[in-house]
Amino acid sequence: MNRLAYIGIVVAAVFILTAIFAPLIATHDVTAINTAMRYAAPSAEHWFGTDAIGRDVFSRVVYGARISLEVGIVVVVVSSILGVFIGAIAGFYGSWTDKFLSGYVFNVFLAFPGLLLAIALVAFLGAGLGKLILALCIIGWVGYARVMRGQVLKIREYDFVQAARALGASDFRILFTHIMPNAIQPLIVQASLGMAGAVLSEASLSFLGLGIPPPAPSWGTMLEEGRGIDILYNAPHVLFFPAIAIALTVLSFNFIGDGLREYLDPKQRKR
Repeated sequence: MNRLAYIGIVVAAVFILTAIFAPLIATHDVTAINTAMRYAAPSAEHWFGTDAIGRDVFSRVVYGARISLEVGIVVVVVSSILGVFIGAIAGFYGSWTDKFLSGYVFNVFLAFPGLLLAIALVAFLGAGLGKLILALCIIGWVGYARVMRGQVLKIREYDFVQAARALGASDFRILFTHIMPNAIQPLIVQASLGMAGAVLSEASLSFLGLGIPPPAPSWGTMLEEGRGIDILYNAPHVLFFPAIAIALTVLSFNFIGDGLREYLDPKQRKR
């Protein structure tokens, strides 16, 4: 893998460890209000300063990593499992099954921009962590399904698959023993990029007030609370630190995805 991929792994590992050990790393209670310290600049007591009601920004950024990564991991796992299953069925059986799934179901979901569809779903379901994850899973499985369908359509024509079929192997055995292990590599890359997309979508929805409701320390909510010309000029730290956390997390998983794509593709690796 290239150097950027290793940098991405290090940065992602830092955020994952931060999320796991958030209670030990945070220096203050994330919900503790101190109006006497409103918009305090970064200092030895408050490393990232304080927000509009005196809450410690560093501690809220630390706990925000837990929320963002929890959403990303759950969305990637659920979406990939659902997408792999549907895509494998569509690619393996073909005919009217493939026509219905890829020709109609996939296109219905792809006809709408992902973020707009997520906004509509969250607005319908209501705010909350579970409902946010459900909405992102509903829009996220299609990408995995398309990748898996393409892989299965290609691999099912290989000689070893035809030989297994000629020997009387069942469809289940052919699909899960011979095809799936050889089709999984692009999905690893898709999952890494999907992690970045899920973190960014959670922050976007929280910024719009459709994600995790306050006082939960979501990075998107922190950005929404820090917007405004007066805050930007007088207390830029309120906006700067959660924005940097989002950018670094998304970049790290994108770097990992690009590195995995290069490593798993023999042509790119040789180049």
